[in-house]
Amino acid sequence: MANTFKVVSHDVMPASAGTPEDLYTCPTSPATTTVVIGLMIANVHTSQVTFSVKHVSTTSGGGRSATNTTTFLQKDIPIAVGETKQCLVGGKHVLEQGDKIQVDASVSDKVSVTMSIMEIT
Repeated sequence: MANTFKVVSHDVMPASAGTPEDLYTCPTSPATTTVVIGLMIANVHTSQVTFSVKHVSTTSGGGRSATNTTTFLQKDIPIAVGETKQCLVGGKHVLEQGDKIQVDASVSDKVSVTMSIMEIT
């Protein structure tokens, strides 16, 4: 197994407020598991905005027979002008093949996002 550390960034997102935009999709080939180590979101707008982060999954496992679904990691979090928020404080997050991290905000193209990950292949 190879462990590869990477950074995923997007200068401004989402393209359309109210429509979550894909930040990262865990590769399916080669078979990959991704550990999200950190996720930072900065407000680059001239007024407060809110943001949400989703984990989109259609995988199953972990002793469950049901298929995973879309869940919020953060929902409608206010972020002041020029402020940066650390998501996933105190924890890491696992993505399986094909899982996605999506970001949305109350105003389009006004949050800047940086995510640190480790891909395990």
